[in-house]
Amino acid sequence: MQNKELLSEHEKRVEDNIFNIGKDDVFLQAGQKWLEFAIKHEYAQNFTWLGRPIIQLPQDTYAIQELIWTCKPDLVIETGIAHGGSLILSASILAMLDYCEAVENKQPLIPEASHRKVLGIDIDIRAHNRTAIEAHPLSHKIEMIEGSSISDDIIKQVHDVAKNHHNILIFLDSNHTHEHVLAELKAYAPLTSNSSYCVVWDSGIEDLPESFCDDRPWGKNNNPKTAVWEYLNELKQTDVRGVDGELLHFEIDKNIEHKLAVTASPDGFLKRIVNGK
Repeated sequence: MQNKELLSEHEKRVEDNIFNIGKDDVFLQAGQKWLEFAIKHEYAQNFTWLGRPIIQLPQDTYAIQELIWTCKPDLVIETGIAHGGSLILSASILAMLDYCEAVENKQPLIPEASHRKVLGIDIDIRAHNRTAIEAHPLSHKIEMIEGSSISDDIIKQVHDVAKNHHNILIFLDSNHTHEHVLAELKAYAPLTSNSSYCVVWDSGIEDLPESFCDDRPWGKNNNPKTAVWEYLNELKQTDVRGVDGELLHFEIDKNIEHKLAVTASPDGFLKRIVNGK
């Protein structure tokens, strides 16, 4: 009983912390300024996950871990592979779910028998990256598809894989132009399970000085955040259903943003809500 009381007290403290961060514009603006300096130094390039470059802010890797642990998906769909670190991160948390379930149920852990996996899609999976991912000890939890994430053929392949799974979490992190991300949302957001998430990475491009993206096809007014805004507005105007037949409704989870204080993806953590839950 004492442990539960202590946990409840801690959770209340964290809840208050996050609420207060959300109201502290000075703190949040300081985080945004830090992020701009971090981008100049290519800070996100510095980290690996279990040996593979992940190219994520450490704060966002924490968010991924918490989301997978909380949602307990049996399929994580990721657009954009790069060096494979994000695939390995997702696979490692899925493997921990398998391990903990085996311990709780007092059953042997048989990795190859797990139904949980990560599906990665990239228009160009470099040979050296594919080789390194396939050589990783967690490769048995990873499937990769090469091709454009918004082509009809690739969308069909992903949906076919998704039919064999019941709890799906989505990470969109490939081409960051408005039109591409909007097309990805229309293609894959309907696969998101109730109370799970469709996370749109790098929505913070909208908040950067215009000069930061001079060498890119995306930038201010043309990026993942503008795509999120348009997609959510479309869902309000039109009845769109998920693959489960329920009306598709997402809420931006500002709680995650304020918890992290620094994230590449403001307005990008989309939680699916069905029947108000």
